[in-house]
Amino acid sequence: MVTDTAPPNLAPAAPAETASAAPALTSRPGRWIDGWDPEHPAQWQQQGRAIARRNLRWSIFAEFLGFVVWQLWSIVAVMLPAAGFDLDTGQLFWLISIPSLVGATLRIPYSFLVPKFGGRNWTIISAALLLAPTIALAVCVSNPETPFGVLLAAAALAGFGGGNFASSMSNITYFFPQREKGWALGLNAAGGNLGASVAQFVVPIVVTIGAGATLNLPLAGWIWVPFILLAMFGAARSMDNLSNAKADFAGSAAALREPHLWLLSLLYIGTFGSFIGFASVFPKLIADQFPEFSAIAVGGASVSLAFLGALVGSLARPYGGRLADRFGGARITMLAFATMGAIALGVLVTLPLGDFWLFLGCFLLLFAAAGIGNGSTYRMVPVVFALRGGGTGDVSAQRKSAAALGLISAIGAFGGFLIPQALNLSFQATGGYAGAFLGFVASYAVLLVLTWVVYVRSGRLGAHRI
Repeated sequence: MVTDTAPPNLAPAAPAETASAAPALTSRPGRWIDGWDPEHPAQWQQQGRAIARRNLRWSIFAEFLGFVVWQLWSIVAVMLPAAGFDLDTGQLFWLISIPSLVGATLRIPYSFLVPKFGGRNWTIISAALLLAPTIALAVCVSNPETPFGVLLAAAALAGFGGGNFASSMSNITYFFPQREKGWALGLNAAGGNLGASVAQFVVPIVVTIGAGATLNLPLAGWIWVPFILLAMFGAARSMDNLSNAKADFAGSAAALREPHLWLLSLLYIGTFGSFIGFASVFPKLIADQFPEFSAIAVGGASVSLAFLGALVGSLARPYGGRLADRFGGARITMLAFATMGAIALGVLVTLPLGDFWLFLGCFLLLFAAAGIGNGSTYRMVPVVFALRGGGTGDVSAQRKSAAALGLISAIGAFGGFLIPQALNLSFQATGGYAGAFLGFVASYAVLLVLTWVVYVRSGRLGAHRI
């Protein structure tokens, strides 16, 4: 019997009596499992499913905390002036955007670390690394005299949280059979994405409740330390390492030579990059345009409505995948870009009206469209690579597709840096954000046309629906 706290009770290898007998699983010290084959029905039914789901639960929790840490500065930076920090708008935008830049960059090496260290071991390590940005944040924001360079370095450490997505998704891929990977990876991704919303909801409450006229900003970091320790403990007690998890450097090299990797990466910057970029900057935009709504008093605490953006985008992502399954990922991605462009134009037109609720409604629709496009674009990747390779049974195409998913998720995350910096440049040049939103509208239009020309128009990729 397999439990959540004890190593799996795996029998030693024995000769198979029938062709349908489950391949033997054997365990080694350090919670290593040999002989893992989730595609074998008997092994999956007898032991595999329980082991895989146990690992998935703790993977989701660890990745959730990664997103929390990744987005901490998106809400903390907005509060720094009220806590006595003398920072200009450009510096605040850098504190907001630098975690996305570092996190996106770390996703590339993180994709290869699970096979090297083991999924359980790397989950422990990557969770432990989250202690550095949370403790650094708590220490740095306790003193308003902290130099900007030190604050920027502390914010950069939050990029560890962004890297966790790649290794977590890579690890869960090995545990589930092909027919259940979409379900498992979808749960893993959605659980992680919700961390951005939770961070923006919880932090304003914990730093203001019982604080009186001051802000207890160090709690924005300290509050997460016990949960990180719990994730480390849970991973150590309940997760496993798979000996057959191998890094596919050849598959990655082949994917990098595929032109569609770069085209799909552009689309993913437009969808996931928009989600994480606007999620990062939404508290800042509310504070700038509608300061009276940046913190709403509820009892003895403050609540920022900015968390609604990341929440809506996270919940919309699975529907993008479902719609892509039914109508084709490219068509849903086109619809998402059309909607995002129209809403961005609507924000530009309605912003001078000074109506907060109209502003909030437009942005929630923008987040929903980005979340749907996020799911549909991600769904396009395996379909495109299967058609390029010769069908879903092409092993080479499957390897390139798996590698491409990790690389595209890394490249797309750079949108979390680009969007805040575009808004920063617009503000520095004009004192407002109209220029940036015009650029967003133009970018979504270009991506819409690119999607149509390459993936929708008749005759492309063998006239198959992508």
